[in-house]
Amino acid sequence: QVQLVESGGGLVQDGGSLRLSCAASGRTFSSYTMGWFRQAPGKEREFVAAISWSGGNSDYADSVKGRFTISRDNAKKMVYLQMNTLKPEDTAVYYCAAKDAQTFHDYDRIREYDYWGQGTQVTVSS
Repeated sequence: QVQLVESGGGLVQDGGSLRLSCAASGRTFSSYTMGWFRQAPGKEREFVAAISWSGGNSDYADSVKGRFTISRDNAKKMVYLQMNTLKPEDTAVYYCAAKDAQTFHDYDRIREYDYWGQGTQVTVSS
């Protein structure tokens, strides 16, 4: 069982930065692939970024490549999403998710994830 709690969301101006954090509980955190997803009003939840259990592999949605960076600290049971050069279209609720798999595949598929946080709101003003 893994519980996830996101933090770090807020209101930021166009071009600004935010760092989201996801605190995890559970003894097997280091064996999970971790992902960030987001959902804007009236839209479906979409993949943002994912990182393998070791941190050695990561991938991003095309819309955030070069602007967002995902990282993890297994000793602290934390996952982070550094978001730079934010745009109004990045406005959404951001969710942290855990996938019980040590192989890094299908990480962009919502249904592959076993645990979800409650989400944190990110609003980018123009």
